[in-house]
Amino acid sequence: MRQLRINERIRIAQVRVIGEDGAQLGVMAPADALKLARERGLDLVEVAPQTNPPVCRILDFNKFRYEEQRREREAKKKHHVAKLKEVKFKPRIERHDYQIKLAMLKRFLMRGDQAKVTMVYRGRELTHTELGRRILDRLVADLRPISKVERTPQLEGRFMTMVFGPDREKVKQLERQAARQKAMAERAEALKMPAAPAAVSPGSSPAPHQPSGANDPALPQSS
Repeated sequence: MRQLRINERIRIAQVRVIGEDGAQLGVMAPADALKLARERGLDLVEVAPQTNPPVCRILDFNKFRYEEQRREREAKKKHHVAKLKEVKFKPRIERHDYQIKLAMLKRFLMRGDQAKVTMVYRGRELTHTELGRRILDRLVADLRPISKVERTPQLEGRFMTMVFGPDREKVKQLERQAARQKAMAERAEALKMPAAPAAVSPGSSPAPHQPSGANDPALPQSS
């Protein structure tokens, strides 16, 4: 995901501004462009820093990031072929191992794969198959927010197997929620990015050097 400067972090002489409706608003100082964005309750985002002058857009940064992430997810899904992934369990599995295998199952389901769970019985464990069944019931509960049971537990020899499939609607809801949270975090991070030095007009003297962070509203000031 590319890093973008927004709002007060855009410190250059001039920018070419595009409005939220795609209209060309002309070339102006970033402060003037930011004022326009603030009046609309939006952000000023530098989308093409390599051009001369750089191009900025007035938009909702959180929504912009969310849409970018959604397009990336959709592109990845188009290239992903669903597979059947298997994870093996023991009836007397330790808590730590259970959590590791549960995380594996969640990862498979979130990316669109089916997940086959195989409970492996050894020796006399076959006389207490209910121990493994309890683990499978626990998995059903833990995976319910993102999955559905596609095949109920079946005992074949010393193996009890079941298959989970992704619940696509639930997965999409979680992805949207995660994308919104990530966009908000990236917006906060973008405000912390080092700003480019302000351009100095020909014939003018450079501003006196100040310690890093001085008078920066995004950073805490010492008392």
